[in-house]
Amino acid sequence: MSEQAFRYEPAADHPGWFTWNLTDETRFNAQTMGRMLTRIEDRADGARVARLRMFPERRHSNLLDAVHGGVTLALIDISLFAAMRTLLDGDAAGSVTLDLSTQFIGAGKIGQPLDAVVEVLRETGRLVFLRGLVVQGDDTIAAFNGTIRKPTQRNQTAR
Repeated sequence: MSEQAFRYEPAADHPGWFTWNLTDETRFNAQTMGRMLTRIEDRADGARVARLRMFPERRHSNLLDAVHGGVTLALIDISLFAAMRTLLDGDAAGSVTLDLSTQFIGAGKIGQPLDAVVEVLRETGRLVFLRGLVVQGDDTIAAFNGTIRKPTQRNQTAR
């Protein structure tokens, strides 16, 4: 798998944002999540964060007409890789999630953009440690932290 697996280019209809979609639209991201956008932001404290945005539709809802928790978890997981790629220029296509801890705080609403805002805590030779929040407007939907393992030499040669 190569970085060409992702379509990362300016989003003409959302100035300042970039697409974050797979080129193969038969895979999970496109089939389940739909269109996603990303951008890098500078926080007031000087830290850089990556923001990954999805657009919740009825298909993303649970029986309470809120964003399904599984969709929120998928957004979080995908955001770890978007952050790794955009903030560190890492190999998102060849990496894997080692762990992911999430605390649900509120319910996401259908029809309003849902964002995962991610910061890199530390990068080592093999691992990337990240944390963030899922937000919708001024509401916090979830908090999370996760660890990504970078591609092994074996995985890189198998591509």
